[in-house]
Amino acid sequence: MRSIVQRVSSASVTIAGKESGRIDHGYLILVGIEEADTKEDSDWLANKIVNLRIFADDEGLMNRSINDVDGRVLIVSQFTLHAKYKKGTRPSFIKAARPEQAIPLYESFCRTLEILTGKATETGVFGADMNVHLTNDGPVTIFIDTKNKE
Repeated sequence: MRSIVQRVSSASVTIAGKESGRIDHGYLILVGIEEADTKEDSDWLANKIVNLRIFADDEGLMNRSINDVDGRVLIVSQFTLHAKYKKGTRPSFIKAARPEQAIPLYESFCRTLEILTGKATETGVFGADMNVHLTNDGPVTIFIDTKNKE
């Protein structure tokens, strides 16, 4: 699984003009699932994200987690995180998981984050054409790939 974690002061997602999810202070997480991903990848990623210390402490240092600052989470599925672009100019998404595999992992990831944060997650709709709006705080943007844990 791959994710882009953005520290935001606000974020929302709309589908066909209707808002699907909205948060204030917290994380916008874009998540892509590939064929090789498992529930272990989903759990590892959720734990890594919840424990990231990328919010400022009283001295302005990145030393607080999402739970430390009572932040919220908005999760948006994004298969394009698995784009292959080495050949030609049109990306290939051949490694992205098919919906029958990806949807259960996506839903598991969302549930695990809810458990770890103690708050409901906001989400987009898997596979939908979405518009994502955000105010990146910092900006702070972190890329995490479960296939590169070290």
